Amino acid sequence: MNQQVFGVLFAVAAFTAWGFLPAYWKQMQEVIPLEILCHRIVWSCIFLTIIISFQKRWGEVGDIVKTPSKLKGLILSGFLIGFNWFVYIWAVNSGRVVETSLGYYINPMFNVLIGYFLLGETFGRLQRIAVLFAMTGVIYSLIAYGALPLFALTLATTFAFYGYARKKIQAAPIPGLLVETMVLFVPALGYILFRMIWVGSYFINDLILTLWMIGAGVVTSLPLLWFAAAAKRLNLSTIGILQYIAPSIAFILGVFIYKEDFTRHNLITFGFIWMGVILYTWGSLMQNRR
Repeated sequence: MNQQVFGVLFAVAAFTAWGFLPAYWKQMQEVIPLEILCHRIVWSCIFLTIIISFQKRWGEVGDIVKTPSKLKGLILSGFLIGFNWFVYIWAVNSGRVVETSLGYYINPMFNVLIGYFLLGETFGRLQRIAVLFAMTGVIYSLIAYGALPLFALTLATTFAFYGYARKKIQAAPIPGLLVETMVLFVPALGYILFRMIWVGSYFINDLILTLWMIGAGVVTSLPLLWFAAAAKRLNLSTIGILQYIAPSIAFILGVFIYKEDFTRHNLITFGFIWMGVILYTWGSLMQNRR
């Protein structure tokens, strides 16, 4: 197989794994979201340390730590991704899987807005129309329910700003994520120990939940490895199309497996969003062909 086929396989593996993440967090519904988050940070840091050691990439980590601008940027992006993870886990275990999928459907269009306003990037007519469709879907949801889809908007905006921060820093994905989790490691470990000693925790006391918590590091790190491998082999337009695998799987899980409410108003909201996704993808393909 040629490198592009390998790239597609790696990308499909990464986005499929991310799509099934709600099913993983659902296994720990007895555990509060903040404790799950802290275990995700701690075990991701440990697992990434093993990967970096195996790949002999400590030089890259050292370069990041020695460069003040990169280190400051990764401290900021670390808190952004930590907050994004927390909101995602909270939403999933609150029965809002469908809304999380909405957030990641509209995220690329938030990226367009950030690129336009903060980076001075231009985008085509189809992409402008796509953003309008996405905004229309959000506004319709506000009118229909009297409230904004806050989980979706928070996930979309935090991940978009995280992407913006990482683009400015220009650190490789795996060393960069290791530094981000190292920044959050001490407070996360402190909270875990606090619960174990003074409040009570399922960790250690429940073998199955303990294994799920430890595994959070694996399910965070492995898809990133696959995505990094895909990014080396594929152009951005291909990745841009494949990225919708993740929210599509989450949507199917929410509606058909977890039986979350999906009303006519939801259908109309998603209809606008899906039309925006189609136009955005088509516009991106047209730009890359020029």
